[in-house]
Amino acid sequence: MQKDIATPLRTQEILKKYGFSFKKSLGQNFLIDPNILRNIVGHADLTKTSAAIEIGPGIGALTEHLARAAGKVVAFEIDQRLLPVLEDTLSPYDNIDIIHSDILEADVTKIFQEELAGYEDVMVVANLPYYVTTPILLKLIMDRLPIRGMVVMMQKEVADRITASPGTKEYGSLSIAIQYYMKAEVAMIVPKTVFMPQPNVDSAVIKLTRHETPPVSVIDEDFLFKVSRGSFVQRRKTIINNLQTSLPNGKAKKELILQALEKVNVNPMRRGETLSIEEFGHLADELYPHFH
Repeated sequence: MQKDIATPLRTQEILKKYGFSFKKSLGQNFLIDPNILRNIVGHADLTKTSAAIEIGPGIGALTEHLARAAGKVVAFEIDQRLLPVLEDTLSPYDNIDIIHSDILEADVTKIFQEELAGYEDVMVVANLPYYVTTPILLKLIMDRLPIRGMVVMMQKEVADRITASPGTKEYGSLSIAIQYYMKAEVAMIVPKTVFMPQPNVDSAVIKLTRHETPPVSVIDEDFLFKVSRGSFVQRRKTIINNLQTSLPNGKAKKELILQALEKVNVNPMRRGETLSIEEFGHLADELYPHFH
């Protein structure tokens, strides 16, 4: 059995060998606890007929655990300095493809077709760079990739927002955008001590599982997200106030907004954070003919 990359000693050896220094701008925090990695991979329920997509493999700590569990791993690494390191650390495995690219700029759909043809079951499993967690998640979801779901590490505060329920202070347009497509749950909380260098914040791993069908059927998904985003422009304000501000020509069309709210039984004095995804869906459909 290959010696794990993710121990403090081995990580330091590798960094020293390559004279590697962490780039703060890339949010590089490497995991140095094999148990945490085994746990993360365990939550993804992979078999040799599964493929995994990883973002930011670093020196390969999680990548090697994925390679042991899955049939194939495709990992996106933005930092050119890490390519020779990965070639070295992951040399024992023949089922890994490292793509030197920023996932936000990559044509993931094309890579999917080329690299993962033949794999019915695909999971995204990653320790995400914290400064771009949200754009990465939204891109992967909005690109409508044929994935079963994701098991991803992120800042605990973002994890709380993604998994939040209506009526909580964490609940917002991000919760709605992700929960519309995916069931979201916190799989585990991760202490700062298992990273090198240690981040200033606590981390959490969330598990996202694609819904067979979304929780509400809508005329236009983009418009649903526009309405939900608009309802949180100022959290302290009522939904009628926020929608008047955020919808085009909303002030002049106040009566239309009020009628829509009444039709779906939403009190205009409620705040956006109290509405469920279903309520937002019905409201968006009522508003759609007047504002799209």
